Amino acid sequence: MIFVKSEDLKYGMRLAKPIYNKMGVLLYERNTKLTMQGIESVKNFGLIGLYILEPAEPVPPMTEEDLEFERFQTMSIFALKDDMGALFKGKEPLKAADVAFMIVKNYGSMTTKLNFTQNLRSSEDYIYKHSLNVAILSCLMAGKLGMGFSLQTNLALAALFHDLGKLGLPFEIRVKYDDYAEEDIPIVKKCLSEGLNFLKPDLGIPEKVNQVIAQWHKIEFEPDSISEDKLYQETKILRVANVYDTLTAMKSVEPMLSDVAAVQYLLEHKDALGEAYVGALIDSIHILYEGVCVELTNKEKALVIRENKEDVLRPMVLDFAHNKLYDLSNDRTYDSVQIKDIMKTMDNRIVVDEALLEEYKNKR
Repeated sequence: MIFVKSEDLKYGMRLAKPIYNKMGVLLYERNTKLTMQGIESVKNFGLIGLYILEPAEPVPPMTEEDLEFERFQTMSIFALKDDMGALFKGKEPLKAADVAFMIVKNYGSMTTKLNFTQNLRSSEDYIYKHSLNVAILSCLMAGKLGMGFSLQTNLALAALFHDLGKLGLPFEIRVKYDDYAEEDIPIVKKCLSEGLNFLKPDLGIPEKVNQVIAQWHKIEFEPDSISEDKLYQETKILRVANVYDTLTAMKSVEPMLSDVAAVQYLLEHKDALGEAYVGALIDSIHILYEGVCVELTNKEKALVIRENKEDVLRPMVLDFAHNKLYDLSNDRTYDSVQIKDIMKTMDNRIVVDEALLEEYKNKR
């Protein structure tokens, strides 16, 4: 799977991911061959490009849950864009409450882990896609931590609007995707502060939402100005969700970190971020699940055949080259070999023979 910019799309290229309109209606199935009309439609949608299957590449597997997640993302991003634009004009956001409700309803009480898939971002849509993903991750975590529906709804709204002020950033700063130079920080802080002024109770924004966002701005840019015990639980959740999404975001200008590298970062900083909150995130999304291909520290490639629910970074894997099993939950094994990273592909899902996978899972 490769990413192709809109201007480089060619007749006959096959889609690797489905395309939905702002209402969530499926426009193009996966594996659909692009027509000239389709290419023009993509440009009219304002998409910066598409994921395309290489000539001999099979269609990667996606469950109904995966497809629904991508459909929901598309619909919600359009709704969030409209509402952020309305707020900047002093108007009431008409869709945010519904989006927040659906996020909490769909993800705030999940008993299983979510296949959280990232989307590619540009300077035009980064803020919307980032904010939506942070809201989804935040509610997944909140559910694991036992937070109730009402509190989760405020948390979702805070996540959706926590970067509202960045819409006012000059283009040359916005395109830096949070990797700001020192001289940019005062401008970013000013824009974020001004963004808070748009989140008014008379526009349907609860006061708690504004308070959580204000705390978030403090710990992001002035961490010494507020003590950890003064932070709301919502702010602590938002902090971890924001870090994870920022690290793993697919961008058109620089490579992302893999889920494994991002989790390693979170675990290294769990004292500062809060161990319970890092744990809630890891418990919410699939990281090293069955079927993921990985690179080992002994330079071999391997396949995860059994997830480790106790320690996500220590699953059972099968070495491709030597057909050898490594149970990384075993301390002696782990002392000699660990997972270095996920194999560098745009999509880590691969087609696996289920019978073969089951056979190796049952071996000890």
